[in-house]
Amino acid sequence: MRTKTLKKNRINVITLGCSKNVYDSEVLMGQLKASGKDVVHEQEGNVVVINTCGFINNAKEESVNTILEYMQKKEDGEVDKVFVTGCLSERYKPDLEKEIPNVDQYFGTTELPGLLKALGADYKHELIGERLTTTPKNYAYLKIAEGCDRPCSFCAIPLMRGKHKSTAIEDLVTEAEKLAANGVKELILIAQDLTYYGLDLYKKRNLAELLENLVKVEGIEWIRLHYAFPTGFPMDVLDVMNRESKICNYLDIPLQHISDSILKSMRRGTTKEKTTKLLQEFRAKVPEMTIRTTLIVGYPGETEEDFQTLKQWVKEMRFERLGCFTYSHEENTHAFNLEDDVPEDVKMQRANEIMEIQSQISWELNQAKIGQEFKVIIDRKEGNYFVGRTEFDSPDVDNEVLIDASKFYVKNGEFTTVKITEAEDFDLYGDIMSP
Repeated sequence: MRTKTLKKNRINVITLGCSKNVYDSEVLMGQLKASGKDVVHEQEGNVVVINTCGFINNAKEESVNTILEYMQKKEDGEVDKVFVTGCLSERYKPDLEKEIPNVDQYFGTTELPGLLKALGADYKHELIGERLTTTPKNYAYLKIAEGCDRPCSFCAIPLMRGKHKSTAIEDLVTEAEKLAANGVKELILIAQDLTYYGLDLYKKRNLAELLENLVKVEGIEWIRLHYAFPTGFPMDVLDVMNRESKICNYLDIPLQHISDSILKSMRRGTTKEKTTKLLQEFRAKVPEMTIRTTLIVGYPGETEEDFQTLKQWVKEMRFERLGCFTYSHEENTHAFNLEDDVPEDVKMQRANEIMEIQSQISWELNQAKIGQEFKVIIDRKEGNYFVGRTEFDSPDVDNEVLIDASKFYVKNGEFTTVKITEAEDFDLYGDIMSP
């Protein structure tokens, strides 16, 4: 049956999962556009590419459901072809081909040239930094490395993304310059592990040198660091953060747990004492720094005592930003050999307890911001509010600043100074200060 859509030969790219997947979709779309293809992101098209996530159970379920949804649309004649790429496809291709055989073709995370060929396009090696960004025009993700060499027991990312591979500084600067030329003002540096950057290319941890080069790019005003690993953190990065005003006083450093026995089983290469000391050094070197972390509860063997240790530590550390996940038992990971012995309801209860503590901490820290003025970038207008962020907040996961659109006008993508007038757990309200 032929499709009913009027848009023939339009390729619709659908992105699931994390910011690394967003970046990969943008590169794919840039390549397709360079080959003269009509390509859109999550709109209507008769050819569909689903960029999947295969990280944990919920993400896998969402990916499978999305594939099944488009298989139904194909059967109903609403789309012609469906291609699947990304982490789920990399990890489970034989199973998927067997279970959902009507997909036109499956591709792994490293098979971009093959996917492009299937879509009637050529892979152009010379397209450094050419991508179609899907984020608001003022910020973009900059992936500085692919893959991961860390041995964390619970994580399937190395199975899907391979070994760590850094991108050369000059290529990243070129990419940043092209993004800035298109109006991007904030770069969000991403990788599976930022702190490992450069070890393969330069034989040393070279994130600080990369930052020193990126701050020279005209038009870029904020550079934000995501996904740092605590073991072997290159402390010279903090010197650059202090020295260069463009680098946000912000660090996303997933710590996962703090009980020594759990950290050892997770193969994190650190202890409670070392982790606490590292965070104290961060605060001493960059007093203004906002630290974001993520934790896992319900890991195999996590006792009530382990959990109480974690809870008490969260209270003591008073992280500015924190997310909490329940453990997902992933095949082919080291932890899959352990018994998944914490019941689901206990996992959920523990996650809720951690987030209740964090909600209170966030509320208290936000109350202290009332009356202060902050530089804010405006991401969008939503309902009756302009919605922006301070340098201490990353898109989608952190606090937002809401500005009453009936009282003030500001353009999306612009910086403005906002005085905070009210504060909730995770939202700030403010007035624009006249220049």
